[in-house]
Amino acid sequence: MATKAKFSWDEIGIHSPIFSMARTTIESAFYGNNVTTITTLKQSYELACKTPGVVITDLHVERPEEIGLPEEARVLLFNDGAVTGRTAAARRIAGEPGVDVKKICGEIRDAIYAARHKQLYHTKAYIGLDPDFMVRAHLCIPEGHEILMYNWLLNFQYITDEYTKMYRYSKQMNNEGDIYFFADPDWTHPDYPLGLAFFDPYHNCACVLGMRYFGELKKGTLTLAWGIANRNGYASCHGGQKRYNLADGKKFVVGVFGLSGSGKSTITHAKHDGKYDVTVLHDDAFIISSENASSVALEPSYFDKTQDYPMSSPDNKYLLSVQNVGATLDEDNRVVLVTEDLRNGNGRAIKSKLWSPNRVDKLEEPVNAIFWLMKDPSMPPIVKVNGSVLSSVMGAALATKRTTAERLAPGVDPDALVFESYANPFRTYPLVNDYEKFKALFEDRNVDCYILNTGHFVDKKIPKEVTLGCIEAIVEDRAEFKPWGNFSNLEIMEIEGFVPDMNDHDYHHLLKARLTDRCEFIKSRNTFKDGYDCLPKEAYLALKNLLTELKK
Repeated sequence: MATKAKFSWDEIGIHSPIFSMARTTIESAFYGNNVTTITTLKQSYELACKTPGVVITDLHVERPEEIGLPEEARVLLFNDGAVTGRTAAARRIAGEPGVDVKKICGEIRDAIYAARHKQLYHTKAYIGLDPDFMVRAHLCIPEGHEILMYNWLLNFQYITDEYTKMYRYSKQMNNEGDIYFFADPDWTHPDYPLGLAFFDPYHNCACVLGMRYFGELKKGTLTLAWGIANRNGYASCHGGQKRYNLADGKKFVVGVFGLSGSGKSTITHAKHDGKYDVTVLHDDAFIISSENASSVALEPSYFDKTQDYPMSSPDNKYLLSVQNVGATLDEDNRVVLVTEDLRNGNGRAIKSKLWSPNRVDKLEEPVNAIFWLMKDPSMPPIVKVNGSVLSSVMGAALATKRTTAERLAPGVDPDALVFESYANPFRTYPLVNDYEKFKALFEDRNVDCYILNTGHFVDKKIPKEVTLGCIEAIVEDRAEFKPWGNFSNLEIMEIEGFVPDMNDHDYHHLLKARLTDRCEFIKSRNTFKDGYDCLPKEAYLALKNLLTELKK
């Protein structure tokens, strides 16, 4: 078994690498006499149907028994209030500068004590879908929030005989305990007006309080799983990965890294007008082995935005559970959905694994190309990056814009260009770990690196057809790249209407400003969080060299 949940008495105590104040505080709550264990997805579905406020639609789940649901299962809808996105400002990570673990553990103890009069539910799931990487996770949540438990089990791999056997023979990871995750959405505290999301990543536990958006549970669980992967020889990836199975027998694997709304799901699930046989790994969470560059998916289902899927879309056939969208009656008097973000931004749905009939849980073939998805108006539709240092630091300085998937703290400009290293705001370990892992992929595995701008070039929107066309040209080995200005390690594909005019003063100023922003961001890591995310000097110098070349 990969992670441990049972221990000899000699393994328990203050000297154990698995136990800590936070883990002991959180895990203890799972054994109270007010806790009921839920062992099957069917049980969870039946409880979710009774959650106050749940809408049981008249939409039938497609092939429910293959998913573990009862034959008559319907798509469930649950809506939150004003908050319909993640709240990064509420995150506190043990080990980071300024995080007082003792104080927070005291507040968690009070929260668990206050929950003793509530009926609590305990359930389990697996994170990672191949014997190479599997982690067991536990969730404890109060009565009244059964829909969150149901969504969590749908999103990850609920316990079955098949996966239990797979887990029993999965690769052992030393000193890694199971994940324990306690949540109480009803909790309030004057010191935490946005809620509290606390993580002890080195002891695989978390506590999310006062937050009812399902994405907090999903990404919170992945936060810990990605941390385990990082410690055990994998690059943790917030993105999508697919394999193109070409007619000549060749296979081409691409990974696309971007925040919610950047286009990673669109690219991952693109049908390319039927031109290719495509195999999908996942569109949101996977890991790449540093040993052999194979990849493993962490989740079976998809947590997808509903914005681009009207009720008439055939993709809605695979809905399981929906959050923060509307409901209405159709012409047959059936309760159906009102999607397209009419009710609010960031409407979401969990879609079943059946959505991708060409889905696999592991790609044995090493990745061939990595695409950093950015929304930076200074970048043309596609840029080829050469050199392992520049390729990796461009991922560390991934530029984008905020999306409706995030709940921003007061005063934060939602339209400002921001940097989210490797498109992963859920990292709980030093940034240099990701930097070195991706650098090794580019250097040792000869992975090609590209930047895809999925936003606007200057003031002109880049259509998704252009983006997909760029990828197709690379996959088919017909892409023509030309030197970009005086840059020695950046090349561009000249696309009509999107060719940078390096003699245009305004554009030159814009490009210089954005490259300067990248330099300053990487430089700021030296002091940010007391240098917790400091990168080697070579990373900064690689970006600084771009500015020097721009001035020639």
